[in-house]
Amino acid sequence: MSLFSLSRFGAVLFKEFVQMRRDRLTFAMMIGIPIVQLLIFGFAINTDPRNLPTLVELNDPSPVARAVISGMDTSDYFAFQGFVFGPEAGDRALRDGSANFVVVIPADFERDILRGLAPEILVAADASDPTAVGSAVAALGGIVDRAIAQNLGGPLTKVAPGAPPFSVVVHKQFNPEGKTATNIVPGLLAIILAMTMVMITAVAIVREIERGTMEALIATPVRPTEVMLGKILPYVVVGYIQTLVFLVAAKLLFDVPFNGSRLAFFAGFNLYIVVNLALGFLISTLVRTQMQAMQASFFLILPIILLSGFMFPFAGMPGWAQTIGTAIPATHFLRLVRKVMLKGAEIADIAGDLRAMALIGSVIVLIALLRYRQTLD
Repeated sequence: MSLFSLSRFGAVLFKEFVQMRRDRLTFAMMIGIPIVQLLIFGFAINTDPRNLPTLVELNDPSPVARAVISGMDTSDYFAFQGFVFGPEAGDRALRDGSANFVVVIPADFERDILRGLAPEILVAADASDPTAVGSAVAALGGIVDRAIAQNLGGPLTKVAPGAPPFSVVVHKQFNPEGKTATNIVPGLLAIILAMTMVMITAVAIVREIERGTMEALIATPVRPTEVMLGKILPYVVVGYIQTLVFLVAAKLLFDVPFNGSRLAFFAGFNLYIVVNLALGFLISTLVRTQMQAMQASFFLILPIILLSGFMFPFAGMPGWAQTIGTAIPATHFLRLVRKVMLKGAEIADIAGDLRAMALIGSVIVLIALLRYRQTLD
């Protein structure tokens, strides 16, 4: 018997190609994952976001104030969405995420410039994600200086040669020190729960199918809804344990604050757990083996990490990437957790995120139930 036979080698090689052709999901993953990575990293990821939503509290509608606002608006870093009236409205906009910046023009702004009183423009920034606002804050000084140079005319000409007639004070809220851990750690809970809940559920159900125990379950008068709930709810306990360990570690190891409503957090993470478990149930209806279930779960984790705003600023993504990201449950839970833990949000502040997760979860559950009925047939 020869040490190496081309015929034997060819037979094994042919067998592997046949197996690869039969396992279409694995082959699709091998081709699809690199393509998805290329598209996301090449087109969707942007660590220098522009056109960040900005609101103005305009207490002095003077030409100089409007010139400063116009200079910021034309810089591409700031996209002015409108006006707010009073500090409470501006703080609420930063807290609920509808604005990244609130520019406050003080009363008697131009008059104080003429008197040489050096008034201050306050720029309140949502620094819960320091990467998202860092570039805009760094460019703010140059933007305002150019606006001053172009618009100090008439009675303001006399102040042009000297020191800047006013200053810009940036007030970084929710993460004033710009600590990366303060932003990353709360968002990490969304990724951890997604990875474990989806994969655990999908693999557990497919394992029963491979062992043949699912056939016995199908033979019983148990309804699809009852099967789904019976399979999902035990893993809710696992999610509770993970979340408890996470919160304790976040406080003790990274000193991440928890400033918001515990009820809001409780409602949000319970809904998020159920949505991810339902997604795992859906995956189990689409695959046949545990290996395929794990592959499909990993395939979903990639856009969850990259398009949810966890690693890269959501505002910096192109429109099509933001549309995909909006359909990902982790995007809304990540915002919810950061609002509650860092911004002190109450239940009313996260209502929009809860509605979005509930809608996405309803679609997933409906599709999963339809797929499960087809499996029964």
